[in-house]
Amino acid sequence: MTTKDDEQAFKAVGFDLFNTLVVAEAQTLQLAMARLVERLRQNGFSLEEAAFNAHYATAAVWHIGQARESGRETHNRFWICDALNRLGNRLSPDDPRIADAVEAYFDAFYPNVRLIPGTESMLETLKQRFPLGLVSNFTHGPAARKILHVLGIDAYFSTIVISGEAGYRKPHPHVFDMLAEGLGEENRRILFVGDDPEADVHGALRSGFFPVWMTYARDGNLPFTSGIFSEGKTDPDSDIPRIASWEGLFPLLDGRF
Repeated sequence: MTTKDDEQAFKAVGFDLFNTLVVAEAQTLQLAMARLVERLRQNGFSLEEAAFNAHYATAAVWHIGQARESGRETHNRFWICDALNRLGNRLSPDDPRIADAVEAYFDAFYPNVRLIPGTESMLETLKQRFPLGLVSNFTHGPAARKILHVLGIDAYFSTIVISGEAGYRKPHPHVFDMLAEGLGEENRRILFVGDDPEADVHGALRSGFFPVWMTYARDGNLPFTSGIFSEGKTDPDSDIPRIASWEGLFPLLDGRF
């Protein structure tokens, strides 16, 4: 017999990745850019670092803006290609030297990411009760998966959706539907935790999930909490649950829709 409580209970939990489960050290992007420039030079490109970085930033802003408007994910290789071509080259984004430079860029992330305090314990506890899933806006799928593996949390998730592999990015409903399908649950039965108000909270809400706003990184003014990688700065409505540590999540899981 199905009770009213059974009909209202959460059946699965989904998570964002950066600034929700993991954070990066402050210098990570600077180190990544330095490795990118160094590898391009090793691959035969004569670059003045400041000029390349300026063109790269312009290209990244444009491509990310287009991705936000369309919902289709972009990739670092397009930004690198545009920057190099603005410096007088004639390259395709599929040039193997660019692919090699992308890998060098993300090599800076692996030793410079860490779990938010209590994350592994939280995942271990929830894994006993719920199927767990992850959706990340991350342009380069192999790097996102390596970060999960390096930190030892990949095995907790029964489904992992990376925007760079899915072709779409949050808040597009396609990635949330992929999460629900992978979890084997209806959207309305899934609680989703993320830090970005537009991509995670509003995106999950519009897709029929129950959103929870994670503000650990925001409250601590940690890296990647603003700038071109953030979807929006409008805070969620006050009726959206807000947590700054995992202790605040557990009571919500016994709540009601």
